[in-house]
Amino acid sequence: MTIKKYVAFISCLAIAMLSSPAKAQTKATLFDGTIVVGHIDHGAYINCVGPSIRLNKKPFSVSAGLLPSLRIKEEKVAPPTTKNTLLTPSLGFGLTVAFHHLVIQLPLYYNAKTTAKNGEWNIGAGLGYKF
Repeated sequence: MTIKKYVAFISCLAIAMLSSPAKAQTKATLFDGTIVVGHIDHGAYINCVGPSIRLNKKPFSVSAGLLPSLRIKEEKVAPPTTKNTLLTPSLGFGLTVAFHHLVIQLPLYYNAKTTAKNGEWNIGAGLGYKF
């Protein structure tokens, strides 16, 4: 693709975003978002749901999207080998279902290949709160 095509695409995208009608909020909120804590691959994670495609049907909300997370896992390795830190940032994706303020999440995270293990996808489960 040439630079002219990129500029045309970005211009069309910007015009579409600016021309779409925005809904006015009727009440001010101090916090908006979701926080989830869960278990995956013999460890835990904490995340705030990131960009996603969401379907809202009051009182339910279902979204599929990215999950920027802080993973908590202690590695068990032989003494001379170095290990990763206990807290590592990670990006996963998955489904998040909310009912009123209760949130259930099914995330997928990828563990990269190491000298001891092959890379693999892991599925987890989490509970959270929707502000």
